Parts: sequence; C-alpha cells; structure tokens
Amino acid sequence: MLNRHLKCHSDTKRHPCSFCGKGFNDTFDLKRHVRTHTGVRPYKCAECDKAFTQRCSLESHMKKIHGVSQRYAYKERRNKLYVCEECGHTAPTQDALLLHLHTLHPHSPFLRAKLGRRAGERGEAGEAGCSLPGSPQSHTCPDSDDTTGSGGQ
Repeated sequence: MLNRHLKCHSDTKRHPCSFCGKGFNDTFDLKRHVRTHTGVRPYKCAECDKAFTQRCSLESHMKKIHGVSQRYAYKERRNKLYVCEECGHTAPTQDALLLHLHTLHPHSPFLRAKLGRRAGERGEAGEAGCSLPGSPQSHTCPDSDDTTGSGGQ
C-alpha cells in the first residue's frame, strides 16, 4: 500500500485517459475515472433507481438514504463484480464477462485487453488464444475480419 501511495506523488503517469489525457499511475484509478466519461454506473441500488460508478458510493447511499448498513467481518472481502466498461453490464465471474464482451462487443479494446492479460497469466506466447472458457466452440480473435458467431456485428 505504501508503494501504491508513493506512486501518487510521481510525475510519471503510465496510464493516460483516452478521453481527456489525464494520467494515472494505477489502472484501477484510470478505470474508475473513465466511467465519468462513459456514464457507466454498474453499482445499482436495490431500493431505488440510483446507480453509482463505485461500490463505496452505493454503500454510502444505502446507509444514508435507506438506513441499510453493510456488515462485513474484519478483512472480509465482498463478492467481486465484473463490469463491462462498454455498457455497464455486470457479471458474477470473469468468464461470464468475457462471454458478454465476445458476444456483444467483439471489437472492444476491453475484450482484447482481457484476453491478452489471461494469456499472459497462463504464460502463453504470441497472440492470445482468443477462445473463451466453457464455450462450445473456438471463437475468432477480436482483430479478425471473420464475424462468425458474433451475429455479424
């Protein structure tokens, strides 16, 4: 955490916003910032129609407006929510998010980044395998001109 904090004071910002050029040292901070441009608000209140860009904002709203406090044990982790940064769709698993991205946003830079990261995690060389876990067939890569399986979109 100290190393992450120290990066805040660095003049070098490795992750620029493609919308406004503002730089960030952390991809998490960039992703949160980009939502101010895209309007993606994945954290929805179950009590009313409000939606938020960050989980902590939703939790604050729930406590302040609806009197509902989230109770977590010390160091208990919340369930991770996987968010489509293209449309705001939320998924319970990364595989479900990848399937959503491949189906509805096959040319998304977010899909390309996710597949590239997963290939790197498995230590694969070269182009990401571009197939989705649990899928019945092999899918084409996001860069491919072949749109078979993506509804011609």
